Amino acid sequence: MFDVLVYLYENYWRPDACPDHDQLSRKLTALGFESEEIEDALSWLDGLSDSARSHSGEQGERSMRVYTGAEHDQLGEECISFISFLESARVLPPSMREIVVDRAMAIPGGPVALEDLKIIVLMVFWSLGEEPDALILDELFVDASERLIH
Repeated sequence: MFDVLVYLYENYWRPDACPDHDQLSRKLTALGFESEEIEDALSWLDGLSDSARSHSGEQGERSMRVYTGAEHDQLGEECISFISFLESARVLPPSMREIVVDRAMAIPGGPVALEDLKIIVLMVFWSLGEEPDALILDELFVDASERLIH
């Protein structure tokens, strides 16, 4: 599913630039993506759209987030710490944080890997038509072990 999401992020400027689900599904199939992976990604994107509509502007600038047990189990310490980092850097406002948490909770299976959470964050920015600043893009795309320290 995440491979499909990355493909969409890299090839379509915004969600409204994507073809309808049927046409997009055919295109993704022709590119070699598995049908289950495509269906999961398109379903997840529908949830992203719904979540973005329901969470837009709902919380103040200074809200504090307390994670439930289920959220803690699904996200884990590493992902929660990363979300906190993005908030403290003032690039992830509370309304976007809630969309990120909602979409991470929609991922089936065990805890969300940090690399997958980074894709979720990118997709939230993408769905809202926003581009994260260059330093955050670097944090989202470049593996820490591959960074050169100058």
